Order: sequence, then C-alpha cells, then structure tokens
Amino acid sequence: MLLAKEISYQHSQRFQLQVPHLQLKQGEILSIIGPNGSGKSTLLRLLGRLWNPTSGQILLDGVPLSQWDGCEIAKRLAMLPQVHDHSIEWTVRELVEFGRHPHKTWYKRLSSEDEKVIRWALEVTKMEDFQDRPLTALSGGERQRAWIAMTLAQSSNILLLDEPTTYLDIAHQLEVMELVKTLNQEFGLTVVMVLHDINQATLYSDRLVVMKNGRVHMDGSPEEVIQPSMFQDVFGIEVSIQHSDKPTFIPMRTCCDQGRK
Repeated sequence: MLLAKEISYQHSQRFQLQVPHLQLKQGEILSIIGPNGSGKSTLLRLLGRLWNPTSGQILLDGVPLSQWDGCEIAKRLAMLPQVHDHSIEWTVRELVEFGRHPHKTWYKRLSSEDEKVIRWALEVTKMEDFQDRPLTALSGGERQRAWIAMTLAQSSNILLLDEPTTYLDIAHQLEVMELVKTLNQEFGLTVVMVLHDINQATLYSDRLVVMKNGRVHMDGSPEEVIQPSMFQDVFGIEVSIQHSDKPTFIPMRTCCDQGRK
C-alpha cells in the first residue's frame, strides 16, 4: 500500500532522516516509537506528503506520491497532525463535513452518499450527540474524536495519526486507542501512529518501528521489539519486561548515555 524506498530528508544541519526501506502492509496497525528528536513525526509527515523527501521515493499503490493529485491522495490516505487549530469556530458537524471535500467540487451540495458517510463517521466516533456543538466547547478527548471523525469522512483506507493521545488524560487516551482498534478490526483501516507511550503502542499495534537518530533501529512485532537491549540501545534505560498477551515494560533506572547520543 505505502512503500518508502531510499528516502532521506535534511531537517537541519544537525539532523537528517534516512530510511532505506519501509513498507506498510494492508490491514495492520503500525506504531512508530523512539526518543524525542529521533525522526518519528518527520517520517510520518513524509508518508503523508506533508513534506517531500530530499531524495528517494514514497510509493502509494505503486505510484510515487509526487505524481498523485492532492484530492486523489486524500481519498486514499488521511493524515491527522499532532496540533490542531483550537480557535476554529466550527461545529463538530461542519468539521466532519469538511472531510468530504476531496469527493466533491466546491459548488456542489452534499450528496446522499456524503450524508451517509458523515453520519457513519459521527456514529463510529460517538460524536452524534455533539455534532451541533462548537469545537471550542469540547473537552480534549471529545475534540480529538471530532478530528478523527473528520479524517474518517475522507473515506480513506490508510489513517496516519501523529501522537493522537497527547495532552489527554488516561481515560481519554484509552478511549482513542480503543477507537483506533475498532477502526482497524471492524472497518479494515490500515493505521500508522506516532506514539510516546510505548506500552500503548505495544498493546494496540501489530508492528513497531523504532527510530533512533533519524534511522530505523528496529522493525518488527511487539514481541521482537520489546526487549531490554532495545531500551538500553535506544533510550539508555534498564527495564523489566512483563509478558502476558503482549509484552509491556516497567522502567527501572537509567543505565548509560548511549540511547541519547
């Protein structure tokens, strides 16, 4: 579905992202983890064509992203950045309607198909009762669900989320993660997320990509990635690994500066 080949991106004199090969598989949830400044969000923005790589190619369905029309990309790939404009004076319904923009011309009214998709997006995100409320009147968790509903209205089959649980309390974090799981399992969406909470990434993902210094340090299942050696090499900490359905970790102590270099 989405393939990065020999991509590089020069962010600054001090940072360059280089990814020789990364392939997104249909129907999976992939989470990108790593320390601050390791290139997680940079990689996601490149995959979403918010930024263009300095070199290399990112292919969507075998065609370079650079060759896709913007509206055609939006029909296949929806990107939700980390920071939203909280000053927008739209209602939830107006925001979700905006998600239909790639499917219609500016002068046409919403079709019956548009209305059907909007109702579905509001329903699956549990925002039907909030649709007439202004975004400024919502809590953080409600506002995040509204933005996710907008991306769902695009009817894309790939969803890119940049730290979707940031600034949310633990209950709203779990609410968002359960929504992502539902979208994947019940509606077949392929999901790529950047997450800071590694245990959440482990519990809700089929695959983890670990970034370090602008490179892919590891790429594998949670069972393959969540190892003491990874935390030592990437984060410079010692951990205790707990094994149940999915491995989780408890941080113990810093062990070295290696993960920060």
